[in-house]
Amino acid sequence: MTTTIEVNKQSVRQFLETGKLKKFVIPEYQRPYAWTDEQIQVLFDDLAEYTANNNESTYFLGSIVAYENEQQEQEIIDGQQRITTLFLLLRVIYGKLENSSEKEAVFLKSQIEPALWEQDDLTGEVKLDKILIRSKVMGDEGNEEFANILVRGQADVKSKSNYSKNYILIQQLLNDYATNEPLSFYRFISNILNKAILLPITADTQDTALTIFSTLNDRGLALSDADIFKAKIYNHLDVEGKNDFIEKWQQLDEEATNANESIQKLFYYYMFYLRALENDRNTTTPGVRKYYSKNNFERLYSDDVLTNLNTILNLWIVVNNRNSLDGQPWSENKEIKQVLDCLTSYPNEFWKYPVVTYYLHYHKSVEFEDDFLAFLRRLLATLSARYIVTPTINAVKRGILNLNAEIVKSPKPKFDFTPIDEKELKEKIKDAHRNTVRMILKMISYQHQEDLLPEKWEIEHIFPQKWQPTYFPTTSDKEVRSLVEHIGNKIPFEKKLNITASNGYFTKKKEIYNQSRVGILRELSNSHDDWGLDEIRERDIRIADELFNLLSQWGLYQSETEESRQLIPIPEDKISDYQQFIKIFNKDDSDETRQMFLTMM
Repeated sequence: MTTTIEVNKQSVRQFLETGKLKKFVIPEYQRPYAWTDEQIQVLFDDLAEYTANNNESTYFLGSIVAYENEQQEQEIIDGQQRITTLFLLLRVIYGKLENSSEKEAVFLKSQIEPALWEQDDLTGEVKLDKILIRSKVMGDEGNEEFANILVRGQADVKSKSNYSKNYILIQQLLNDYATNEPLSFYRFISNILNKAILLPITADTQDTALTIFSTLNDRGLALSDADIFKAKIYNHLDVEGKNDFIEKWQQLDEEATNANESIQKLFYYYMFYLRALENDRNTTTPGVRKYYSKNNFERLYSDDVLTNLNTILNLWIVVNNRNSLDGQPWSENKEIKQVLDCLTSYPNEFWKYPVVTYYLHYHKSVEFEDDFLAFLRRLLATLSARYIVTPTINAVKRGILNLNAEIVKSPKPKFDFTPIDEKELKEKIKDAHRNTVRMILKMISYQHQEDLLPEKWEIEHIFPQKWQPTYFPTTSDKEVRSLVEHIGNKIPFEKKLNITASNGYFTKKKEIYNQSRVGILRELSNSHDDWGLDEIRERDIRIADELFNLLSQWGLYQSETEESRQLIPIPEDKISDYQQFIKIFNKDDSDETRQMFLTMM
């Protein structure tokens, strides 16, 4: 489909007059009018300075992005703050000129009237109750106030809305200007109408207009897809439902912000759950707006949308804020919280989609706490091992989409990921990729303490990154540098204590280590008198073995049959056969090879 846009430079008067044919509307999904007195002052001063300089060129006010909606209105996508301010400014000016019979005033009034109101086609009589702009911003009590100001030319001095406050400020500024610059007053008004220029960009569809806005916008937060969804749901409800929806949406928005999330992200997570229900395993992730807009946004009109978004948010309140939820014992389970904390250090967000899907689908089940812990552990084991060996998104992307679809079939879902070679995994753990270090350290640390790690901790190099060359006279700097960055030389350490410890050697840091709330760090301090390359090598091996055993225990090398999807531990006498299978599978991952493995096991 061909996309069309129309761009036509116009004066303020020319642009606002187009509202006589197609009225301006500020849609529900826009944010409330938010210009401050500072922004009003800057605009007014700029226009006054432009007039004082008797400038022959035009004054550019910026662009307005809109599209013609189904009601043949100009729906404003970008520029709502400017166009609202211009309507207020011209209404103040008209009120100032209203009782003047001077020919300049009469002429300027005749130019302002068709920019603010409808007129009789034959007589040109102004219909003061028919303004050319309408604000429908959801939940904004100022919408009616804005309309009343334009109709009556008066603002409520007690009102706290930006419409009234800015209208009153503009009145004061205009009165002062008329007093101080009487000879320039009419020229000032004429310049606003005829020399202040806008660049209207009219798109053929809302999608096109939003795309243009996203490209041009550099003045603040762009409209999110959630703003569009909010308007769609709101318009679908009756009056009673709308009032209830506004209250629930605002509460959801506030709580999401407090949990370091957003409604936009909640819709994104929810999309993966809905895709799982539809058995959609496509690795190409659709845009959020594109996904929900299918079939005229019907997915948004389900009665349980807000309920499900709130449920998803509850998960992130536990994960991000470390809070517990009333009546949900799982949220107080320390083991679950530890695994979730480890997952938050996974190097990308793919882990979130199956966790959301599992939680949303099973959180009300009787066995949820135990099932959720088992699932989280296996997920962490599966994802971490694959990223440690192959630190790319593609290592798990297809498996994640398959897993999502399997989750809604069973609380013990089928995990379909490429097998990992034990030897390769252990070697990669020792010299871990920088993106995996925090995750590995968390997993190991939680085997040595029950409480969560402090929220603010840094990766401590037990042997310092800077050392005296004479410390290891028989070892090359290259080898020392390599070992210093191995996992065996790294450990969690509170940020404040780490600053105190600085870059000192082990014997000087032991006392500070003992003040730590990190159990594994205190154990290290109490079990060693000194720390060098041999200790790093030894700890490399211990961490690799401990982590490998942990991941195996959590389900890394478990398999399931297609029929039962029950977890089956691999017997010890089959390990060598399994390792042989891995070598075959790395060359041939066909269904026949998979079946051979299942038969073998």
